[in-house]
Amino acid sequence: MPSTPSSHKPRKKRRADISSNSSNGTVAIDVQSKQEKPAFPLVAFFWPARTATSQWVILSCIFMVVGLFRWCTAIWPYSGYRKPPMHGDFEAQRHWLEITVGLPMTHWYFHDLQWWGLDYPPLTAYHSWILGKVGSLINPDWFALYLSRALDDADLKVFMRATVMVSEYLVYVPAVVICGRHMARLHNINPWELSIALTAILMQPATMLIDHGHFQYNTVMLGFVLASMSNMLAGRPLWSCVCFVAALGFKQMALFYAPAVAAYLAGSCLFPRIRLFRLICIAATTLASFALLYLPLLLGTLYDNRRNVPLPTDIQLPPLLSALPFDLAESAWYYPYVLQLAQSIHRIFPFSRGLFEDKVANIWCAIHSSGVHKLHNYSSSLLSRAALGLTLLSILPPCTIIFFKPKKVLTPLALAVTAWGFFLCSYQVHEKNVLLPLLPMTMLLASEGGMKPSTRAWVGYANILACWTLFPLLVRDGLRIPYFVLSLVFAYLLGLPPVSFELYTASATPDGAGLHWFAKILHLGTYLACIAWHVVEAFFLPPTNKPDLFVVANVCVGAAGFGVCYLWCLWRLLSESGILQDLGLVKKEKLDDDRKRQ
Repeated sequence: MPSTPSSHKPRKKRRADISSNSSNGTVAIDVQSKQEKPAFPLVAFFWPARTATSQWVILSCIFMVVGLFRWCTAIWPYSGYRKPPMHGDFEAQRHWLEITVGLPMTHWYFHDLQWWGLDYPPLTAYHSWILGKVGSLINPDWFALYLSRALDDADLKVFMRATVMVSEYLVYVPAVVICGRHMARLHNINPWELSIALTAILMQPATMLIDHGHFQYNTVMLGFVLASMSNMLAGRPLWSCVCFVAALGFKQMALFYAPAVAAYLAGSCLFPRIRLFRLICIAATTLASFALLYLPLLLGTLYDNRRNVPLPTDIQLPPLLSALPFDLAESAWYYPYVLQLAQSIHRIFPFSRGLFEDKVANIWCAIHSSGVHKLHNYSSSLLSRAALGLTLLSILPPCTIIFFKPKKVLTPLALAVTAWGFFLCSYQVHEKNVLLPLLPMTMLLASEGGMKPSTRAWVGYANILACWTLFPLLVRDGLRIPYFVLSLVFAYLLGLPPVSFELYTASATPDGAGLHWFAKILHLGTYLACIAWHVVEAFFLPPTNKPDLFVVANVCVGAAGFGVCYLWCLWRLLSESGILQDLGLVKKEKLDDDRKRQ
């Protein structure tokens, strides 16, 4: 009996369609031979694979190469290496593994707050508990309570470095790939060009230097943010809420993106038509996600109460409880849960630490450290209100635009502008927070025209400048050589100064993709200032009466450059939203020309 033919038809494999009409700016035309050629060095590495049938092979190679750079960075010292009394971020992260596996859950946010007390949201604590359990199976001495402080065992270093790598490859790397694919589909970018963009994004030097050099787990939080943005692009707002709450639950600095995310999700429920049910579902999903985030902590509190586990004797009531106009009865059934919630919130938002802790390239530190105006003469409450007001003023334009124009193509720009506003104007900003505006801005490489000079130069400018502002922090960690290597490799791959000046010497192209003359002067001036600063820092000592002179110069130049990045992202968001055209302020022809010349 003849078999029935199967109705299943195998999916055809698409070949990458590479031509000189490529929308992403990876292919150039040789003037003499009139043949296609790579537009910059990173494209040249992918040139033999432009007709490959399987993108999985290319992705595997990308993962191995970027992983090699990360592991080579991890060989170097870390934050606080053999630097008593408090050591640094490596000890902080290791200590959190110690307290989460060695103490009852009710003690996590109360234990010995003077020695790197836990001050991140619950998802970081759960992550630390998992890693601590795995590490204790390998060597219990690594996380022995009280006995393992400031441990710098070589095997422990390998384990901790590996946890960063594994966490990144489980969360951040897949999120970059998936979000990049959604952007490529939205902008009609072919898979080959997307592979180039993904490599550039994963080769961000600042991210590698902070997480794999300095030592942190920022990419886990950034991965959840990208997952949230990816779900926005895919039209899945509820999953976007879940992923963004996960980002907030891992590191509170994801709040840099929160206003733009809320504005986009709310706007998508109101424009172009009102969808009340979607709005209710988004609100309910967000609340449920926060409840799920705190559920293990509350269940742990319930378990410890059933076992009659007492809290540390030296605890102080968190300000949220002590400021109440009435007293909570300690015998009430709900008191332990309210206490845990209040203490975790108090630890997560440390308003008592001041406007800024260390030199950081934002507005407040630049004003204070440069001597323009000394801010320590003002009270902490006044400074916090001033920072709040200026931050709200800086994020109002992007949030307004994305609210009234909730277009998917605008989400990376809206996130970038909002994060730049927070970084430049907010309270308690650290040098490492620059990773937040860098990520969505760098994701523009996977958009239409993302690798043409008009966008690639600005993305590269922000990344190189961010690395430069991190240099004083990295030098203290002994990461001078990784800083130069990774920065120069990134500059070489994307054809940026100081390795290549072709972006700034080429004349305007017929499609208007070249840089404006003002941008050329601004970028080259900043690059020259950075190079001159490195020469002076390497061969001269600062004046004895001004020992921080070089760092202050770094802060001021960096703050000015980041301010320009904020304005560029805001102008591009404004122009691509179509609001100027709707208001009749710009004719369509001029708007299209401005977009090309940005």
